[in-house]
Amino acid sequence: MRLGYLYSRYPVISQTFCDTEMLALERFGLVLEIGSVYSPLTSLRHEHISRLRAPIHYAPPQQILRIWEKNAKANGKWPGALVDLHERKYDRRAKSEQRARNALYFADLFTRNGVDHFHVHFANRAAHTALFLKEISGIPFSVTAHGQDFMIDLGNDDLLREICAGAEFVAAETDYSRKLLCQRCPDSAAKIHRVYNGIDLERFPLPLPATINPAARILSVGRLVSFKGFEHLIDACAELTRRGLDLTCEIVGDGPLRENLQAEIDKANLSSRIALLGSLSQGAVFEKLRATDIFALASVVDGQGASDVFPTVILEAMSAARPVVSTRLAGIPELVVHEETGLLAPPGDATALADALEQLIRDSALRLRYGQAGRGRMEQHFRIEKTVAPLLQLLEMSPVARREPPAHHSVHQIAYVIDRWPDEDLPLLEHELHEMKRRNISIVPFVCELNSAARFTRTMERWAERLEFLPDAMAIEAEWRTNRALAQKLEEERVNEDERAPAAIFLRQARFAVALRKLLPEKEISHLHATSSRALLCALILREIVDVTVSATIEPRPELPQSWIESALRRCKGGRLSDRKLIPHRGSSFLFDKASRFSFPKKTIRRLEEKIGINLTRPASFWQEWSELLARWSHESAERERKTSA
Repeated sequence: MRLGYLYSRYPVISQTFCDTEMLALERFGLVLEIGSVYSPLTSLRHEHISRLRAPIHYAPPQQILRIWEKNAKANGKWPGALVDLHERKYDRRAKSEQRARNALYFADLFTRNGVDHFHVHFANRAAHTALFLKEISGIPFSVTAHGQDFMIDLGNDDLLREICAGAEFVAAETDYSRKLLCQRCPDSAAKIHRVYNGIDLERFPLPLPATINPAARILSVGRLVSFKGFEHLIDACAELTRRGLDLTCEIVGDGPLRENLQAEIDKANLSSRIALLGSLSQGAVFEKLRATDIFALASVVDGQGASDVFPTVILEAMSAARPVVSTRLAGIPELVVHEETGLLAPPGDATALADALEQLIRDSALRLRYGQAGRGRMEQHFRIEKTVAPLLQLLEMSPVARREPPAHHSVHQIAYVIDRWPDEDLPLLEHELHEMKRRNISIVPFVCELNSAARFTRTMERWAERLEFLPDAMAIEAEWRTNRALAQKLEEERVNEDERAPAAIFLRQARFAVALRKLLPEKEISHLHATSSRALLCALILREIVDVTVSATIEPRPELPQSWIESALRRCKGGRLSDRKLIPHRGSSFLFDKASRFSFPKKTIRRLEEKIGINLTRPASFWQEWSELLARWSHESAERERKTSA
């Protein structure tokens, strides 16, 4: 089975259970296609995400998706009846048109890549999008519902019932959330199953020894929002200091309440004891767990009814053999067994929380016993290999869309690397792509950055659906930071080059290259063509990372220095050069690029054709010669790869 995953936003640093689940499914042999409607809000990513084999596909900008919508309405693929129905039933706050636009992209992606079934985490925006995706593509879906997603975020029980009815099955995160779902969606109760989140104990290979600290160390982790109850933890620490106990408390996480919480800490004169550390990587959190005596999470229900349901960080603390102090709320008692693996207090009761913490601070033997019991509970019930088994069984039992596997290209594909689009320096790009298509040259055009200020012509709109857009700057920066070793290697290689590209251009193109590197093997790319000197820098970096051949088109007024371009061209198979001085001694693989020699308004293409003597919109010897070169380079690269692998 080829399984799709659809997220509203991925990755999110507080949702490590999603990463753990997908990594486990890949280990079980499933091929995943990961889609995210929106890019992450932060560039911080946990280190283990780099282990995912599947690349993350992000929806193009809404400006492009509106073109998808326009084209879908013209060709009959727009789910207009369902959009109209949802707008009547759930009003415009449900954003049905936007959900349908997003669904168009992922329906195309999942269909092209042979996805049989897709799964959605959280019964909210992505699950609503799933209804439209299924309507467009016929691909069945399932949902994991957590708690706050369907209780608060979705905001409509009628829509929740429609999502559950449309899904093949619904996985509820806990018995608590399953009960709530069955109450709200009684007609779907038979298809709602409890499927716990699990923990990868390979990351905690042995129970960590308890530390002996002169001052008791308390650790808490979570977003700084109301339902995490950090103000009650601060009050409990204040009470403990009044009782004469020596302690420190570190709070990992960030959020809108940071200033308020810091003000409370300062008001209680606890700044020397309580520290707000901000967001940390998962590796750094694990190090904090190694050093702590007690893990505490003072979860409550906030004013809107939101709460923790099954906090993953408690799983991590118990896996690290640390005793837990938390509250009797939602699914937490399914995880923490009171007076066996930790202590539970009533939500919002700072005094009771302080009493539980004091009991563990004063009794190191009790801390050790609870910590070991917590680790044993993880091994017995919450190891990821065990918790993912019911999900696998449900997927195997569900009907799948019988689809052809992704097409295997007898001749590997060619990637066009486009620095930005639309670009006035590439006035003939769409015509060139059209000419290559007419000659059956398989081109995958990757756009590194959308020029949102540009005006789209009809030709551009026709091509917009065929372009592959990289995600926004935040996602690209996250990919760069996640791959620090690779980033450092690229920077060091630049230092050692005789001809160095300007730093600002290099850093931009290197980030694009790191973001592209997982997409090229998926598309079976054997050759890269850089459509400008800027894109050539990106392509040459990719040449070193993924072992492809490179060609380039150099524009009339390149941004990079002439000396760098001359050096870079020596690493290219060939290309098109608008400067005749660059062509001598480069051989027949470098053409004089008459088409890019002139700068002109797009509406005067016909006048340009007359001037250069080349028909740019119909078959012509110029494009024929270029297509033959591209085909030859692609074939040679694919043959070299085949011989190497043999």
